[in-house]
Amino acid sequence: MLSGEYNHSIDTKGRLIIPSKFRETLGETVIITKGIDRCLLVFPVDQWEEFETELHKLPRSARTRDYLRYIVGSAESVTIDKMGRVPLSQPLRHHAAIDREVVLVGVLDRIEIWDKAAWDKKNDELSDDIEDISEELTQLGFNI
Repeated sequence: MLSGEYNHSIDTKGRLIIPSKFRETLGETVIITKGIDRCLLVFPVDQWEEFETELHKLPRSARTRDYLRYIVGSAESVTIDKMGRVPLSQPLRHHAAIDREVVLVGVLDRIEIWDKAAWDKKNDELSDDIEDISEELTQLGFNI
């Protein structure tokens, strides 16, 4: 399971150090793609393959095709180097408005990479909404 929050910086070559705690779970190669919330998603290969299996089950509507273009079309397979770094391509950095300072957030089966300012804003919004979110989850049968 991937969990926790870590602050890091992008180096001048567009590389990001993945925290060692995450590297243990991720393995040597990861899939990085656009996230819906203007962040990046990092999947271990096995989790990406499970995600792809679920995507294959979706009906082939215009909306599904658009979703696949957005998520799968931007996916990049990258290798974590010996220093624990991954390259973040310019298109992916542009999508998430990542310049230098980032926050990596473990979210069960994936990592989200956020621009630090965007994460701070999102985290503040979550803090304001967490009681409503908890209530909605309770109504869905999830009790915390």
